[in-house]
Amino acid sequence: MLAAVVPVQNEEKRIRKTLETLLTLPAGLIIPVINGSCDLSCEIIQKFDSCKIIPLHYKETLGIDVPRAIGAHTARNKGAAAVLFLDGDMNGEIKDNLRELIQKVEEGVDMALTNCYPAENMEELSPLATKLLHVRRCLNREIGLERALGAASPCHGPHAVSNRFLQNVPLGELALPPVSLALAAKSGLKVCVGTTIPHKALGSPIKDAFHSEKIAETIIGDCLEALCVYRNEPRRRSSGTVNYDGYHSRRRLDLLDKYLNQA
Repeated sequence: MLAAVVPVQNEEKRIRKTLETLLTLPAGLIIPVINGSCDLSCEIIQKFDSCKIIPLHYKETLGIDVPRAIGAHTARNKGAAAVLFLDGDMNGEIKDNLRELIQKVEEGVDMALTNCYPAENMEELSPLATKLLHVRRCLNREIGLERALGAASPCHGPHAVSNRFLQNVPLGELALPPVSLALAAKSGLKVCVGTTIPHKALGSPIKDAFHSEKIAETIIGDCLEALCVYRNEPRRRSSGTVNYDGYHSRRRLDLLDKYLNQA
């Protein structure tokens, strides 16, 4: 069985189409993880007449990426053989791309990622995006996957993982996507780019400069942690005198640990 995990935080304008897209796919289970939403997202999800949709509702904000880990743990416990991750705000015309990711996992890949920056779009990148892609590429080089992935990362775009991944990578590490990638490489799992979706085609809303900076800092810090994990070194999020926290300190890893220990 394929399960789809959908983090949802105040996505009332997009979640309906995202779920409609997932219902066209061969997913036996769709798990929206409602992440402290205070809009109509919950009501919209509840109106879907499908036994496949089983939402998890957290009134407290869990923080970035934590819902992925919670959803994956639930999916594994319910017998999922593979998990597709798709953010609730990604309502672009990407149904065929999601099928490509699923197919890669069915063919034996353990982690199929999305390339959100094809070569023809590279000239349009901001300095911040260029810096971030450089850091992601450096991580992929260190873990031996630059040739296969370029700068692709589970921190950006939909992706799918196999049951083998779910059994070999501690699911709590999905709260820091680059760390989960490094652990997949360290475990000898098969990782590839399964599809290409230019960032603008994902359908996600345009974020302001402050949010973009915070997201970039979060991902850079995650990549630095991933390098430490891969090298068996103590974790750190700093490079030189700069500490890259971003939104990391808002991640409710305490709630995640509590859930994983109870489930």
